[in-house]
Amino acid sequence: MRKEYDFSKAKRVKDVSHLTKLQSEGKGKTRITIMLDNEVIKTFRLRAEKEGLGYQTLINQALKENSGSSTLSEETLREIIREELKSR
Repeated sequence: MRKEYDFSKAKRVKDVSHLTKLQSEGKGKTRITIMLDNEVIKTFRLRAEKEGLGYQTLINQALKENSGSSTLSEETLREIIREELKSR
């Protein structure tokens, strides 16, 4: 094994399509650029500060909830199970 390696001619992951695909699949997220109103950003940043989360996380949650692709929280799932058990 060498003490030093020369990576000056190496390609970046984003320049190798199959590596980019693998990297995005591994994270489950894709980096995009989107234009949002300043007021929207301000609102989410304030909420994020109060809740101790990142504002991008809150935006992602809001988009999931409004797109119909959100996953159930443990609390919601427990509520549904309790209601179903009561009705039997």
